[in-house]
Amino acid sequence: MANYGTIPTSSSPGTSTKLEYISRAKERIKAGLGTRQPWKVMFNFRSFNFPGNLSEALKRVRTNIAYFTMNYAMVVLIILFLSLLWHPVSLIVFIVMGVAWVFLYFLRDEPLVVLGRTIDDRVVMIVLGVLTIFFLLLTHVTLNVLVSLLVGVVLVLIHGVTRKTDDLFLDEAATGLMSAPPGAGAGAGPGPSS
Repeated sequence: MANYGTIPTSSSPGTSTKLEYISRAKERIKAGLGTRQPWKVMFNFRSFNFPGNLSEALKRVRTNIAYFTMNYAMVVLIILFLSLLWHPVSLIVFIVMGVAWVFLYFLRDEPLVVLGRTIDDRVVMIVLGVLTIFFLLLTHVTLNVLVSLLVGVVLVLIHGVTRKTDDLFLDEAATGLMSAPPGAGAGAGPGPSS
C-alpha cells in the first residue's frame, strides 16, 4: 500500500524510449513538412508570367530555388521514383536511399554534424543526390535515371523562370541570394534627419 496514489514515471525503459523516438519522429515529420512551402503558393496561377530579360529570369530562378527547395527536391524524387516502377532492383535501391533522404534531409530537426563540423542543408542535399544517382547507375538504369533527372531539372527551371517572386517572403539573411541595391534603404529607419 506504500505505492498507492503514485504515478509511475515509466513502465519499462525499452517502451519509453520507443515512444519517445516515435513522438520525436512525428515532431520531425511536422517540422520537416513545415519547411516545404504550400503547393497552392507554388502553383498560384496568377503568379506566373514570362520574365522581361535574362537577368530577371536568373534572379527568379535563384529566388524560387531558395524559397521552394524542399518542394523542388520532392518533385524531382517523385519523377525519379515513377521512372523506376518497372525496375524492381533499382526501386529497392531507390527506397533505401529514400529512407536516407527522409532521415538525413527531410526530417532532421537540427544541423548535421560530422567530425565536429556542421554540414549545410545544401551540401547534404547534393551529397544525397549524388549518392542516389550513383547507386541507381550501378543497377544499370542509366538512361532512366538521366532522362528522369533531366525532366525534373527542366520542370524546376521552367517553374523557376516563370513563377514571379513578388509575393514570396524570403529570409534574406538566411538565403544570401537577395540583396538590396546600395541606397535602397536611404531615409528609412532611425537616424539623423535634416
